[in-house]
Amino acid sequence: MKKIFIAALFLGTLLNANMAFGQTETSGRDGVYRAAHTKMTELKHTKLKVNFDYQKEQMNGEEWLTASPYFYATDSLVLNAKAMLIHEVALDKGGSKTPLKFDYKNDILKINLDKTYNKNQDYTVYIKYTARPGEVKQKGSSAISDAKGLYFINAQGKEADKPTQIWTQGETESSSAWFPTIDKTNQKTTQEIYMTVPDKYVTLSNGILKESKKEGNNLRTDHWVMEKRHSPYLFFMGVGDYAVVKDKWRNIPVDYYIEKEYEPYAKQIYGNTPEMIEFYSKYLNYDYPWAKYAQISGRDYVSGAMENTTATLHGDAVQQKPGQLADENSWESTIAHELFHHWFGDLVTAESWSNLTVNESFANYSEYLWFEHKYGKDLADYHLMKDVGNYLHNPNDYSKNLVRFNYADKEDVFDLVTYQKGGGILHMLRNYLGEDAFRQGLTDYLKTNEYGNGEAHQLRLSLEKVSGKDLNWFFNQWYFSNGHPKLSYNYNYEPVKKQVTVTINQSQSPLFQFPLAIDVYDNGKPVRQNVWVDAKANNSFTFPSSKSPDLVNINADGILLSAITETKTPEQYLLQYQGSKEFYSRYKAVQEAAKSADKNDAALKTLLAALKDPFFRVRMKALNGLDLSKPNQAKLALAEVEKLAANDPKTLVQGEAIAALAKTKDKKYLSLYEKGITVVSNAVSGNSLAALATVAPEKIVAYADKIDLNNASEGLISTLLPIIVKNKITKQMPAIAETAAFYPFIKMQDPEEGKAAEDAYNWIMGSDNTEATKRLTKVLGLAKSQVGENPQAKMMIVNMLKAGLNTKMGVLKADPKNAELHKQIEMINNTIEAYSK
Repeated sequence: MKKIFIAALFLGTLLNANMAFGQTETSGRDGVYRAAHTKMTELKHTKLKVNFDYQKEQMNGEEWLTASPYFYATDSLVLNAKAMLIHEVALDKGGSKTPLKFDYKNDILKINLDKTYNKNQDYTVYIKYTARPGEVKQKGSSAISDAKGLYFINAQGKEADKPTQIWTQGETESSSAWFPTIDKTNQKTTQEIYMTVPDKYVTLSNGILKESKKEGNNLRTDHWVMEKRHSPYLFFMGVGDYAVVKDKWRNIPVDYYIEKEYEPYAKQIYGNTPEMIEFYSKYLNYDYPWAKYAQISGRDYVSGAMENTTATLHGDAVQQKPGQLADENSWESTIAHELFHHWFGDLVTAESWSNLTVNESFANYSEYLWFEHKYGKDLADYHLMKDVGNYLHNPNDYSKNLVRFNYADKEDVFDLVTYQKGGGILHMLRNYLGEDAFRQGLTDYLKTNEYGNGEAHQLRLSLEKVSGKDLNWFFNQWYFSNGHPKLSYNYNYEPVKKQVTVTINQSQSPLFQFPLAIDVYDNGKPVRQNVWVDAKANNSFTFPSSKSPDLVNINADGILLSAITETKTPEQYLLQYQGSKEFYSRYKAVQEAAKSADKNDAALKTLLAALKDPFFRVRMKALNGLDLSKPNQAKLALAEVEKLAANDPKTLVQGEAIAALAKTKDKKYLSLYEKGITVVSNAVSGNSLAALATVAPEKIVAYADKIDLNNASEGLISTLLPIIVKNKITKQMPAIAETAAFYPFIKMQDPEEGKAAEDAYNWIMGSDNTEATKRLTKVLGLAKSQVGENPQAKMMIVNMLKAGLNTKMGVLKADPKNAELHKQIEMINNTIEAYSK
């Protein structure tokens, strides 16, 4: 599962939400302890026959569930079955059915078997049922916003601009909303599904399509078979009017199910998938273990993406057009993430939600591995820096263990610790062990636990087995504890001994031990010193140096997950940029230089040098830090910025260069901006539009509705937002809705930007634009799980919604028969009501 974090997370952080922990599973301990599910029954095979009632948005199902006692003899079978109608339960012996007594309440189906069965003594139970996803009471979370399991999208076809689709979402325990099962991660079963659907639609499920048979009434039954065991939460069904674009890896089918509008761009979006499969297969020394790989998108999806075995489901943001793809495939990391789950998550599955990180941290880190392989270490390091930075900027997560047995709700473990921090921890582990030991350890973990379950201890044992190193110290501090090193440092030079002593100070509790890279700059040249920091408040290290160091740079390679307090001069940051090979130190130097470039020559020199950096993200950071309205900066930088605007090989850099030129407000660039607006790249066209507003605002309206801003970067949206609102560019209203939803948070950080976002909020609420209102309301609804029980946060959002509701009611008063307005008001009311529960 790729979690998409929203601004609500930071709003929750800002308001310091408090959570109440309830105890439901203790495993004999005081307080909350989330034990792994006790296995009384072992699932063997799940056979389903289903058809769909599009009018009622329900599913009619028949199930043949083959199982046996796991170890102890038993005369009953207990299944999860959410909000169903159970019509018949029977024992099936070779097609002959014998009715069985059962009890169904509180979403639990308890079946009394015909006798007591022993271990390895199989039986098959037949269940006829109706799945009613609309009746499911379980709620979603910040990661997975809904828990109905089965979703009918525009089922009656009433929304002209939206396709009719059906898709399922099993994680965390929602597959039991569409078929009775033991909905736990430590169950594994083979499966087959007969899906009867309108013949005009295609279907997708796990495994291979064995047969497709025409029925009467323009229906068709597709028979999908999954011959290898996997967990119930990974079961999947998808139905809709998709184009299917064929690809392959070796002799394995690789298919892209895509809405027909986006079919021409399918290979641009998904086309790296075969290369990814090859890379991961070789990296892990374990070939892709399944019979096919398909990817599909779903409208109104409740999360980012989901690694259903052989049938990954993506949110519709995966579907991008040339304007977005010209800049970068913004979904590439997610495509890599979900694919890697087919080893870590699907092949070997976390034995409980407490150990979710053995699924998600690996999928998170696979993004790094792919970027490093495909595009180089700088891009991989940039991606990891952003990920770890999200964790470091969220203090609410500092107290959470990576492996967490005390969560309040299983949904809570889908967070920045499990994903982003976990990925950073794996990066440290890889660098500590070395590449070969790390890779061989992963191979051993997969082969030892294939088609079964794993946890952090088994990962440790595999890595220890291969490397010969004891890793308890690492796992105890990073997996079974919380926080991270908070460091400061100082150094003293002894001229007689020609030695410098560097002291590393830790201020957090508990104290950590770790390897640390220190660069000591002697006569302008960095000398790398690799040291071991013990779990002490102060560690001192002495190195040779011909004179007092020009600069000491700790964590120079950026590998240690830590927060560092340091004071460096702009001159030292210039030296750091010039002397560092690693991305992290270069980027940090440019980031700091941007803060004082208008008043310090060394800082400005850093930015000027970084305009020629080989990595495009550093060039972008330098451009962003310049202010060409300042004569001294314009004199030194203008010529280079003009070159970047016209010729940089990365359109993202071109766009940033145009934004830098816009600060000059010089009309000589008018033709450059007008030409830029016609370019395919969203970054170039969007920034050109914003730049045009500085020199020819009267021309804005003619261009602004021609640019596709869906999935545009936050920076570009922030730049264009006041222009869109001021000029009432209605076509772009949905694109700015999510930014508008968080105007109070933005206001706290930047009053000017916050005012523009507030104006956008009021504009949307004062309109009859359903899509914009829906996006805005949805993101505020998702914020509920982030703010928890914090009354201040709740009040802020509810008051926002109520004010917006009043505005919307005023619009309705002027147009009382407008059905879209009634629909929007209902959405807002439902969101307000959700906050009162």
